[in-house]
Amino acid sequence: MEIKKGIAVSPGIAIAKCLVIDSEDYRIPRRSVGSNQLSGEVQRVRDAFKAAIRELSLMRGEYKRIDRSDIRDIFAVHLRFLRDKSLRSRITSMIENHSVTAEYAVSATLREIASSFTKVKDTYISERATDIYDIERRVLRQLLGSKREDVRSLTEEVAIAAKELSPTQTAGFDKKFVKALAADVGGRTSHAAIVARSMGIPAVVALEDLTETVSGGDTIIVDGNRGIVIVNPDNETLSKYEAYSVEFVEMEHKLDTLREKPATTRDGEHITLLGNIEFPDEAEMALEKGCEGIGLYRTEFLYLESDHEPTEEEHYQAYARTISFFRDKPVIVRTLDLGADKFTQSKRFSREPNPFLGLRSIRFCLQNLVMFKTQLHAILRASVLGDVSIMFPLITNLQELMQAKMILRDVMEDMDDEGIDYNRDIRVGIMIETPSSALTAYSLAQDVEFFSIGTNDLTQYTLAADRGNEQISTLYSPVDPAVLRLIRTVIQDAHKARIPISVCGEMASEPEYIMLLLGMGIRTLSLTPPMIPEVKQIIRSVTAEDCSRIARKTIGMNTERQISSFLRDATRRILPEAF
Repeated sequence: MEIKKGIAVSPGIAIAKCLVIDSEDYRIPRRSVGSNQLSGEVQRVRDAFKAAIRELSLMRGEYKRIDRSDIRDIFAVHLRFLRDKSLRSRITSMIENHSVTAEYAVSATLREIASSFTKVKDTYISERATDIYDIERRVLRQLLGSKREDVRSLTEEVAIAAKELSPTQTAGFDKKFVKALAADVGGRTSHAAIVARSMGIPAVVALEDLTETVSGGDTIIVDGNRGIVIVNPDNETLSKYEAYSVEFVEMEHKLDTLREKPATTRDGEHITLLGNIEFPDEAEMALEKGCEGIGLYRTEFLYLESDHEPTEEEHYQAYARTISFFRDKPVIVRTLDLGADKFTQSKRFSREPNPFLGLRSIRFCLQNLVMFKTQLHAILRASVLGDVSIMFPLITNLQELMQAKMILRDVMEDMDDEGIDYNRDIRVGIMIETPSSALTAYSLAQDVEFFSIGTNDLTQYTLAADRGNEQISTLYSPVDPAVLRLIRTVIQDAHKARIPISVCGEMASEPEYIMLLLGMGIRTLSLTPPMIPEVKQIIRSVTAEDCSRIARKTIGMNTERQISSFLRDATRRILPEAF
């Protein structure tokens, strides 16, 4: 049994067989073969090694023509491994002794070797693990060819382990079979983590070397509450977690009884709870959890799930399907937030040294007007179906806002000329996600109908801490005094301008931050639907005055650690089961 500690990013407990995927999204399952097939599997290993040696030898020959001895040395190391008879013997012995496929024997054996290398203190030897993973991929390519299995065609329940999960990968997983996610790298508010949370899949990231210590077929426990992954648990641990899992489900069912009850404080202050969704399929779940509308409809899935750019009709059908669930309830559609770690298929970005500070979100839309107008046209068509609003992301200054609104007016004029009906009074708002927009909030408020604070990016840009980088995860906190002062400024400016304001970042999904946000003047929260019952329970357990007192104390504190400890203790007294 081995316990790995990481960062909890999506709550829940899952116990399942592990499936390790590589960067190409293909799986190496453990499969048994009959005794009459063993000789054939052994021959496949021999053929794959020979083909890999030929391939490397040709590549090495190409580099002989140029003066790159460092690269030729790498080829030499890889060739020595591939020609090592004891290595091939170890792989073929696994096939013969355990009756497994050639692919599984290659992957399991080489990963075991790589894992042993990483544990050696000698730097030179530990760094050879990278060579072993490279060799594994090369041999597997020879074995699998065009027969690689797509992870989207699963037929059994698994817990996915990967070095890193992209939003595209995560969005493509089938919840019916993917019961948990675990990754070597990542942060609490990385887009993949947000997708996992939105889908209700337990997830832990920043596990550092999980993929080097686990093999496909191993039993693993993913504890998305405590940020722990346990590889091959013993019977006692397994029994304990099975009981813990039942308790967690019972707590969820208990909280679900709040569905029809209002999110009202004990002194009568109503708080509007909206949902953040990624896909139309989540709309029904959001309603089941008791949300009063959609405060953040992320629309990137149309690009990330497809191998082509969506047509206007595909946009429209997705929006119409979501709106149909809510009828007269509000649905706020955020325009495309592509870039950084999310990109479209036909418009892949040129390499940028700092992609989160580069061409992303509204900046990308303003440089790709055909794409932007296609989406706006579809949103406006759908606006007659319900209470629809448009929200522009990552607005950093008034000029960007005016440009975006001008393009929206152009689309409206085109639709007038075409005789297409739409809501001419559609509300337009922006996300406050940067220090520049927070500090100029009052000015921006003159040209929009509402604000929504995106605490994920606001925290990242204020603290200069990449939200997906686990190495600096201790620096990233939405309750850092600098971030809180910006949030307070935005709330005060919104109230002064008399426009509605909400919080739609992951901060709104964290139970320990709810009283602080209410005390600072927030009366609308947009959060991950699975977290609505917990948040509602907190709201119904406190008074507005309690929250104001907590906010006043918090604002007077000087360190993030002091603030976090204070808020956690305050929340634990109200909802101890959340911790």
